[in-house]
Order: sequence, then C-alpha cells, then structure tokens
Amino acid sequence: MKTRNMTEGSPLRLILAVAFPLMLGNVFQQLYTVVDAQVVGAVEGVSALAALGASDWYLWLFTGMVQGFAQGFSIPMAQAFGANDIRALKRSVGNAATLTLIVGVLSAVLGVLSIAPAHELMQMPAEIRPISRQYLTVIFAGLPVLMSYNLLGGILRSLGDGKTPLYAMVVASLVNIALDIVFVALLHTGVIGAAVATVIAQLVSCLFCLGRLRSQPIVHPGREDFRLCGAAAGRQMKLSIPIAAQNVIIAAGGMFVQSIVNGMGVAFIAGYTATNKLYGVLEIAAVSYGYAVSTYAGQNLGAGKTDRIRRGVHAAALAGIVTAVAIGGVMFLLGRPIVGSFLSGEAGQVEEALQVAVEYLYVMAALLPVLYLLYVYRATLQGMGNTFLPMMSGFVELIMRVGAAMVLPGLIGYPGLFWAEVCAWVGADFVLLPGYYHMIRKAELSLQSQPKPE
Repeated sequence: MKTRNMTEGSPLRLILAVAFPLMLGNVFQQLYTVVDAQVVGAVEGVSALAALGASDWYLWLFTGMVQGFAQGFSIPMAQAFGANDIRALKRSVGNAATLTLIVGVLSAVLGVLSIAPAHELMQMPAEIRPISRQYLTVIFAGLPVLMSYNLLGGILRSLGDGKTPLYAMVVASLVNIALDIVFVALLHTGVIGAAVATVIAQLVSCLFCLGRLRSQPIVHPGREDFRLCGAAAGRQMKLSIPIAAQNVIIAAGGMFVQSIVNGMGVAFIAGYTATNKLYGVLEIAAVSYGYAVSTYAGQNLGAGKTDRIRRGVHAAALAGIVTAVAIGGVMFLLGRPIVGSFLSGEAGQVEEALQVAVEYLYVMAALLPVLYLLYVYRATLQGMGNTFLPMMSGFVELIMRVGAAMVLPGLIGYPGLFWAEVCAWVGADFVLLPGYYHMIRKAELSLQSQPKPE
C-alpha cells in the first residue's frame, strides 16, 4: 500500500489524485444503492419502493451518525501523519478501533429498538410499515460493520491512499448487485434480501481494507494502543461528536420533511424516493472532494503550511463547481428515463410518481454547485480540527429545511418540498464559507507569532 504525502507538490493534482479514486469508489457504492432500489421497485412494486424511501432520512440518521464518528476518529491520524509523528498515529488508530466497537454496537441496539416509535413519529402509512421494519432491522444490525469500513477507509485516506477504498468498494458493489439479483429477483426474499445483500457487501469491503492495512507497519498499533488513552480518545471524541451531531441534526430536518411527504400518498412517496436514491449519485464527486480536501488540510496544518491550504481549497472549490455543472447538465438530459427505471406497477400511479421524481430532480440538479461548495468548505474545517462550525451549519440546515417545508408548499404548492432541500444547502454555505476564511486567517496569525528556529 502506498501512502501519499500532500504537503509538497501541486495542490490540485494531489487533491484530484485522492478524489478520483474516491469518486470511482462512491460510484460503485451508489451503484449498489441504486440497484437495491431498482430491483426492489421493479420486482416488488411501488409500495416496496415507497417503504424504503419513507424511512430514508431515519436510516441516514444512524448511518450518518456512525460515519461521522468514524470520520472524526481519523482527523488526528492525518495530522499525525503530516507531522511525521508515528507514535501518535498508532495511538490514534488503536483508540479509534476500540471506540468504533463501542459506538457501533450501541448504535445497532438503539436503531433496532427505535424503529416502531420512528414510524409513528414520521406518520408512515400503515400499509408499508411492516416492509420498512424488516429492511431497517437488518441494516441497523449491520451498523458495526458499516462503521468499521468507514474507519478503515478513513485510516487509509489519512495516509493519502484513496485506491484501496476504491478497490474495496468495487468488489463490494459487485457482490451486492449479484446478491440483489439472487435474493430479490430469483428467490423473492423482498426487502430483507436487499438488506442482507447490503450488509454482506459492507463486510466484504471492510475485510478488504483490513487486509491491505496489515501490510502497512506504520499504522500497526500495539496492544497497549487499544486501551483507551484519556488524552487521545478524548480528542477523538471531541472531534467526532460534533460531526456525528451535525449528521443527526441534518437527518432530523430531513425526517420532518419526510413526515410531510409520508402524508401525501404512496405514489408521491415513491417518486420522492426515486430521486432521493439518485441524490447519492449527484453528490458522489462532492463527497470525494470533501474527503480529499479534509486529508489535504489536515496534513498541511500538521506541517504548518497554511498557504498551501488556501491554494488547495480554492482549487477544490473551482473543480467542484465545474463538476457540479456537468453532472447537473446530464441530469437535465437523462434524468427522466433514469428515475423512470425505478418505478413499476399500475400505469396511473407510476405516471404520478414519475412526475414528482422529475420535478424534484431538476430542482436539485440546477442548484448542485451550492452543494459542492458546502462539502469542500465543511471538510476543510473538519480537516483543520474545527468540527464546531460544521455542526452549527447542520443547525442552520435544520432551520432552513424545516422552515422552507412549512412555508413554501403554502406559497407554491408541493414543489416547495423540493426547494426545502436546496434552501438547506444555501443556509449551510452562509456559515461555512465565512467560517473557513476566519479560521485560515487565525491559523496564519498563530504561525506568524511562533518563534522562528535559529
């Protein structure tokens, strides 16, 4: 496994070198998410697809939470690697492994126990609750596996290795698609089969990353490193809790909007779900730029090179805008047949769902550059060790998403629910961009005040 030092060389080239493998990996990750929905929708019908979508935001509450913890655990690793502090790197890896086991198991138990109350809270239609409960139970039981994969991927990325997570996701995606076809299309196990296929695929990606990490001596923690160290574990939790909380806050706003959607009928839910399943495809490159720039900012902060952080962030922001415009254009050209592939059943119901899906997709595609800037600047702040401002941006997202969902439908009809999502992106950017420029200036002044070596 090859590590990558991002403190020397062209910022854009380094960021793209990490981001592109991540994009390909995320393409495969989203591919099997999309295939899950397509197979379930095509084989089981609109109601089954609606059952998956009606609990999307609640599922994201837990998956986003464990991903946030794993992401926060890996921030000190990138900074330690940039500062060439191998002892601190191993301690961070060992403590993160122990914390991941604890948080993953607790999240799984809480997730399974909370399904029924969540269905009530979100006003899910009674006819699709049993299907949703079956799916969520299996996925929540697999949360420790998902969190372990995210941690292992974070360790690899903190060392500048974006290729191994890519290979792991390619293998996992192929496994998931094959199992979807076998379990759902051939054996007719319904949403349970789709959920089991997803968990098995995540386990495969987890084992793949673990196998590669075993060949990298600098991240092999000793037995003593797995015992929680107050200082190291405390710092990791301090960084992780705001990221996890940020994702939970965002999910809370999404659940509020989903509760409104759930009251608009199965066809509307199915159309809304079809586009939400493409949400991950729209943000693939944004997520990848975010992970890359987070590692880049962390390593360069550890090396005391704030000028490189500035140049890298500007380059990533420009690349993000260009990418978002290109993806948005493709969605305007091909979006209708793509979302139509998710839907089957009675013709009138399918047409109603398709109209909802297309309108929602066009709104998001038009404002996609706003989302890409959100990912770049949020990840930069997190990579520099500031997880508070990203958490506050999550609060603003919550306020904007909920406020727009309450007000806009009364003014412009049901499309107001679609605009609630992009309003949340705009609100977050108003926090993150000024926050980044304030923090980078503060870091520069701090370095200037330090005594220069003789």
